[in-house]
Amino acid sequence: MFNIPNLFTAANLISGILAIICSLMGRIDLAPFFIFLGAMCDFLDGFLARKLNQMGELGKQLDSLADMITFGLAPGIFMMVVMIISLTDLNTELMSPNFNTHVNHLIDEWKKAVFYDFQNEMDTPLKYTPFFALFIPFMSMFRLGKFNIDTRQSDSFIGLNTPANTIFFTTFPLVLMMEYNPSGYQNHFLTSIYQPGFFIVLIGCMSLLLISEIPMFSFKFKHFKWKGNQIRYYFLITCGLLISFLLVWSIPLIVLLYIVLSIIDNKLNKKQTHEIQS
Repeated sequence: MFNIPNLFTAANLISGILAIICSLMGRIDLAPFFIFLGAMCDFLDGFLARKLNQMGELGKQLDSLADMITFGLAPGIFMMVVMIISLTDLNTELMSPNFNTHVNHLIDEWKKAVFYDFQNEMDTPLKYTPFFALFIPFMSMFRLGKFNIDTRQSDSFIGLNTPANTIFFTTFPLVLMMEYNPSGYQNHFLTSIYQPGFFIVLIGCMSLLLISEIPMFSFKFKHFKWKGNQIRYYFLITCGLLISFLLVWSIPLIVLLYIVLSIIDNKLNKKQTHEIQS
């Protein structure tokens, strides 16, 4: 039970819990880093299980339980906080002397307006929209349940996997942190995308991809040779270039690139199969 792969799975779970705690404390600047730590542990538990020949049904179930917290519930919680911020004047928030403290204040004001019917600056018709972020864990549950019983997903994925979906959404708390400037400035691009309506559409689209039938390649390296891993190495090289030039803004592009490359790879494989059969 307490083998090395399962301990990494447990570390993944703890990382997700810490991301949730940070989010609820208003420290959304820290939450994404615990998500990244969880993603690293999630990769290592499977990799080590294969290398140490310790793959089993218990490990598979533990992995899904941990993923539900780190890549299901955690992104739903930190996106709720981001959507609470989007209900206010973002320029004002970026000019706050202490951004994290002010985020905590916004959470308190939102709770008063929603749960205690206390009128304040958060008491607007859009005050309930942050709950839509819970669509992420809702669809993640079905995604993970489907993955566990779908025999087609032993070496690849059908639909967007939950870690990729979560990493996509880490963009938004990270951008708030990166764009924070105590001297204050008008960032019209941020104010145009940090809107409740935009997040509702984005969350809806990305969550539906979780249960889609789009084949996507996995990062399960059975070996590190070039042959058989071309799509993975092309992806990793491109990711390195994107991160070098775009930093945080590379994250959504990397996830979108992953989806596009998966579609292309699937079509090429189908074409090769058809040619062989012909």
